[in-house]
Amino acid sequence: MKKLLIALSCMASVAATQTAVAQPLFKFLDGETHDFGVVKRGPAAGHTFKFKNVGTEPIIVMNVTPSCGCTNVDWSKNPVLPGQEGFIHLDLKTEEQHGTFHKEVYIQSNAKTPKGEKRYTLYIKGVAKDEVTEDDMKMEKKKKS
Repeated sequence: MKKLLIALSCMASVAATQTAVAQPLFKFLDGETHDFGVVKRGPAAGHTFKFKNVGTEPIIVMNVTPSCGCTNVDWSKNPVLPGQEGFIHLDLKTEEQHGTFHKEVYIQSNAKTPKGEKRYTLYIKGVAKDEVTEDDMKMEKKKKS
């Protein structure tokens, strides 16, 4: 009887582990935050978040919503199969930014979220200036190295 209980317990543990991973799962290749650094106000600043589906079911992105109207979005419209890559592209309207900015972009999908939230969140940040100086550019190079 004891051996049977141990065997059943092991099987239940394996089944629970398989169930936990039988789902779509994002892995953002360059992280979930993009720092634009110092940008000149005026031209749009773009960034593409690339992700890989590291789960076992296709990721279906239903909607991507920025926290403000200052960001245009585009994303992979077709299901992203396990092992495949997809994207979330953002264009920030820098003319609407003044100084330091922090924005969120919300992804509604069928993928598991890190803390069980209803949606996945990406972050963008930076500093928008009317004039970008050589010192600003030097500081940016220093930050990146």
